[in-house]
Amino acid sequence: MIPQLLAGKRIAITGSTGFLGTALVERFLRGAPDCELVLLVRPGRRTAHRRVERDILKNDAFDRLRETLGDAGFTAMTERRVHAIAGDISSDGLGLDDDGRALLASCDIVVHSAAAVSFDEPLDRAAEVNLMGPVRLVQTLHDLGVSPHLVAVSTCYVAGSRKGNAPELPLTDSPFYVPLDWRAETEAARRTRAYVEDDSRRVDSLQRFQREATDELGAAGTPALAAKTEQLRERWVRDQMVEAGRTRAASLGFPDAYAFTKAMAEQAIEEIRSDIPLTIVRPSIIESAWAQPAPGWIRGFRMAEPIIMNYGRGTLREFPGIPEGVIDVIPVDLVAAAIVAACAKAPTPDTVIYQVASGGCNPVRIGTLTDYIHEYFGRHPIYDDRNQPISPARWSYPGRGRVVTQLSRAKRTLEVAEAVLHRLPVRGRQALVAADLQERRDEVERAMGYVTLYGKYVECEAIYQVGNLLGLWEELSDSDREAFAFDPRVIDWYEYVAEIHLPSVVAQGRVKTAPSKTPLESRTTRLRSQVLSPQRQLAAFDLENTLIASNVVSSWGYLATKRLLPGDRLRLVSRTIVQAPGLLALDRKDRTDFLRSFYRRFEDAPVGQIDEDALEMFSDLILTKSFPAAIRRVREHRTAGHRTVLITGALDFVVEPLRPLFDDIVSAHLETDAGLYTGEMTAVPPIGETRAAALRTYADEHGFDLNECVAYADSTSDLPMLEAVGFPVAVNPETRLATLARRRGWLIENFDRAPGAPKRLLPLGSAPK
Repeated sequence: MIPQLLAGKRIAITGSTGFLGTALVERFLRGAPDCELVLLVRPGRRTAHRRVERDILKNDAFDRLRETLGDAGFTAMTERRVHAIAGDISSDGLGLDDDGRALLASCDIVVHSAAAVSFDEPLDRAAEVNLMGPVRLVQTLHDLGVSPHLVAVSTCYVAGSRKGNAPELPLTDSPFYVPLDWRAETEAARRTRAYVEDDSRRVDSLQRFQREATDELGAAGTPALAAKTEQLRERWVRDQMVEAGRTRAASLGFPDAYAFTKAMAEQAIEEIRSDIPLTIVRPSIIESAWAQPAPGWIRGFRMAEPIIMNYGRGTLREFPGIPEGVIDVIPVDLVAAAIVAACAKAPTPDTVIYQVASGGCNPVRIGTLTDYIHEYFGRHPIYDDRNQPISPARWSYPGRGRVVTQLSRAKRTLEVAEAVLHRLPVRGRQALVAADLQERRDEVERAMGYVTLYGKYVECEAIYQVGNLLGLWEELSDSDREAFAFDPRVIDWYEYVAEIHLPSVVAQGRVKTAPSKTPLESRTTRLRSQVLSPQRQLAAFDLENTLIASNVVSSWGYLATKRLLPGDRLRLVSRTIVQAPGLLALDRKDRTDFLRSFYRRFEDAPVGQIDEDALEMFSDLILTKSFPAAIRRVREHRTAGHRTVLITGALDFVVEPLRPLFDDIVSAHLETDAGLYTGEMTAVPPIGETRAAALRTYADEHGFDLNECVAYADSTSDLPMLEAVGFPVAVNPETRLATLARRRGWLIENFDRAPGAPKRLLPLGSAPK
């Protein structure tokens, strides 16, 4: 009897905050009521004890046990039976303090389930966690002078990308396994990280990251561009390390770095375990529970869930695979039960291996599985934003190479189209085309990621034998079989897929599975109501292309030509047109430098004359180019009790007539001397990061929480201000901002000029009388 065999035992578990680890803790607590658990948890912002309370015991996996015992009884039981120790398998000595070492030394059984389970893990991290983690655990047990029964969780895929039967044998006994120097492989992975880090800091690499940052953010300012450049560098390093792991694994016949490092771990702990009894449990692809703690229980998305959800949403129209091939899936509760049974069995000097898999005794074919999924989404479709059901596709199972080629071609086409759009002077609704292209490119890249990560698994033709597992099953009593079911032959695949797994996955995905009964509220409407909520405190506005369809060049052109004779006016306009490409290039490079240079054109302009002409310009030019909806929005904020401020790089005499609309105006100012403008600004103009700094200063002076503030702007040069607030709004955005705003879920407003407003070819002042 398993409960009796485990009674009085103290069992240590690593990886207890993970999917399988949580299922293990629940199964031990419920199925073996007289054992104690020691959970080795990596501390973070919370202590190990607090993490166990919040990240494990509050999971819905324990609802059944909590309902049986009551809240008070459950708390009392866990306080008596569960001990948390702070530790980290990626640290020498596991990072244990004296109390932790004492608790670990007192354990009769150690279950090692901690792992870096992502299939796209960087090579060095996979080696440190999956290979060196169990090595450090065994070394720590040796240092403590104890030899508990070690039950190590591995994976069936240590067999590699072979075809045919994969027996339950140590890898060193397999003719297919290439023995490796696992110590040398670990050092090589660490050196690879150092080489890649060095490469990422080469001059040409850093220049490339800077160009990519500028392509994405435009003139967002030095801090934003620096942060994006570093983000791109780190992403490149990670991608290189992932590819290094994938390539090294493939060279040895493994699907990825996860399987590769797990295989080396088996070899390593077998080599160094000495007198520590060893049992290895190799699950296949672990998915949601068949029955316990509840049908469909799952913690986070596993391997299949992203593919399933994107299939249901209609964004994954094709996928490689062999329809008649076997996809080896096993519910998590069967794996947890098998591990508990392995813990209860008396260890032997020889290593014992159990493969917890379905393909060898109850196979489900890929074509059959996808038919079940297609039928399910046909009967229970996901609904789109227009309340329409999404029809699932029929996969034709092309080869992985063909799918990658098609997706790569589509990605290149979309990248070229995006690049062209970014170079065009489009904004607003036209710029949203770039956002649409980016979304489509994201879909293509996700599909490529799924094909790269999981393609080898769905093309795998290995059949994992489970003779040892079924032998263990035959040894169980009837009561143990009822409490700890792990026989894969009990699974009805249609029932599991259609009635258990898919409903659970769809519920976790939080997608719309029925048409809305009430009129749909668009996402824009919902965001707009948040922006105008009485809870907001401050609304900050840019001027150009946000409130008016004009810019500093237009304002200068009006004022400069206001009092010129026709001939002089023509020469000034011609000269400015010739200078336009250089001005545009300077503006794109650095907005502050552009304004500093351009405003020098006001040198020796009479202050009184400019003030007089600016008032006329307001009615003659500014108002005719204003966006009525934007003006209404300012008034809506004031009606809602929000303070409003205009923060602009335009000159004070240009925006002064707008003062009645706002509570405050922050603008650029020119120095004066003897009644003339000098052409030099009194301070750095409030644009880019300076605009964001001005907003922060303003909020601090008035006691506003920026998380409750709103900002309106049109360009990525305004990104620092938009990112500073809790409610950013992109108004008539240029292409880069449109793409960023869509990706980040910001409100996008397209404000138009009033119908019938006069349109001037050139912003010229009225002819002198």
